[in-house]
Amino acid sequence: MQRDGALTSVWQKEIGNFIPVNTWNKSEVYDALIVGGGITGLTTALLLQEQGKKCIVAEAFNIGFGTTGGTTAHLNTLLDTPYYQIEKDFGDDSAKLVANSTKEAIALIESISKEYQVDCDFQYTRGHLFALNDKQADELDKIVESSTRAGVKINYTEEIPVPIPFTKAAKFEAQAQFNIGKYLVGLAQAFEKAGGVILQNCKVEDHTRKEHFHAQTPFGEIEARTIVYATHIPPGINLLHFRCAPYRSYAAAFTLKDGNYPTGLSYDMEEPYHYFRTQTIDNKRYIIVGGFDHKTGHNDNTAETLRELEAYIRTYFDVDSIDYIWSSQYYTAADGLPYIGLLPGHTDVYTGTGYIGNGMIFGTLAGKIISDLIAGKENPYADLYKPSRIKPIAGFAEFVKENADVISRFIGDRFSYEQINALAELAPGEATVAEWENRKVAIYKDDNGKIYALNPVCPHAACIVNWNTAEKTWDCPCHGGRYAPNGTLLTGPATHGLASLLEQPIDGD
Repeated sequence: MQRDGALTSVWQKEIGNFIPVNTWNKSEVYDALIVGGGITGLTTALLLQEQGKKCIVAEAFNIGFGTTGGTTAHLNTLLDTPYYQIEKDFGDDSAKLVANSTKEAIALIESISKEYQVDCDFQYTRGHLFALNDKQADELDKIVESSTRAGVKINYTEEIPVPIPFTKAAKFEAQAQFNIGKYLVGLAQAFEKAGGVILQNCKVEDHTRKEHFHAQTPFGEIEARTIVYATHIPPGINLLHFRCAPYRSYAAAFTLKDGNYPTGLSYDMEEPYHYFRTQTIDNKRYIIVGGFDHKTGHNDNTAETLRELEAYIRTYFDVDSIDYIWSSQYYTAADGLPYIGLLPGHTDVYTGTGYIGNGMIFGTLAGKIISDLIAGKENPYADLYKPSRIKPIAGFAEFVKENADVISRFIGDRFSYEQINALAELAPGEATVAEWENRKVAIYKDDNGKIYALNPVCPHAACIVNWNTAEKTWDCPCHGGRYAPNGTLLTGPATHGLASLLEQPIDGD
């Protein structure tokens, strides 16, 4: 399978080249069209199909293409947004609801794995959170106290599984981990066995509504009564794009010389934090480490970030070989909780976004909430996570900070080019946003020396893209749209790619 970048994650072989088996009945009006074949989309689809709904999944590339295929697959009740912050912004009862919802998400993954005999190495384990200095230790105390109030089993500990010096540490019970590659394939197969249809390489370009929805795809129109945009963030321009900020995180999977692999899940309290766990794949053990997060499109040298990650790993571990290194994208919500449910301003259109660094938990939870909403069932968490919630205070400062740079990314002159007379001097595989006659052009030279010239204006909201040296993609710094070197849309809220300024690539020097 492919991912939305040039780097290979540890899960891609596990997902493999999934081939759907069920045939699309073009005359069928489906109960639900689920757009996106990651954990949110396939969980939603399976749960709806189990309840007798007729569902179809349309994936623009292959299942696991986006963030699900690049996760580190932690399943935790201790979240990126601490419970004391949730208490402050949403109240004590809501903090308890959040903790309960994360426990239920883990239980749902376990239940699906057992019911459908998905051999995905699911196991409960212990988590560890450790402070590296006195300031972080004070923060840890607040986390322990508020997590306990919310119902998370957490206590202090004198030991952690990773060989990193620390000042203070806590351990929390009933966490879990799994092999997301195997689990995702298991979800897809279970959905198909229940009668569902999966279409890969089937990009939903737009939809209209008459008596029901008509979604336009390269394969023809898909008709459905409801639509679920399980696309990490919904397409088009809507309120959620101004309540979520895109980030990239980096990860590596490596082996050890000494065989001293840590157990459980571990997290330090740096900003951004580092996270650790062990996974066995094909009888080979790996430590998976992640971190070094930054806003998408805001790092001029992502390849250097990969080198920093490798240097960090070698500082603390007796490394034998680093077999995989990659990056992935997530969206942070302005008020610290994801947006799951009806897309604001729409009826019968659902979405899930803003999962922060807890995508496997919230993607699973989104599948449960959205499927319940479509089936007309009560869900105890639907109101808490609904995208239309109004919180004028909670998260406002964070919202302002995350969006302050968006306006500065717009440009005034966006006319198309008649020709390009001067191109930046690039080595094969390099790219840049260059100036030509006071206008901007995105230039990429492939490994064979062919030069591509693109309009660098993201078609979503007219921001200028930046080149990602590590993943070899054009990334939008405003709302996270990502494009292949030739301008093809990979992921994000845009509905089409970057416009070419040449009739065809030209041969470079």
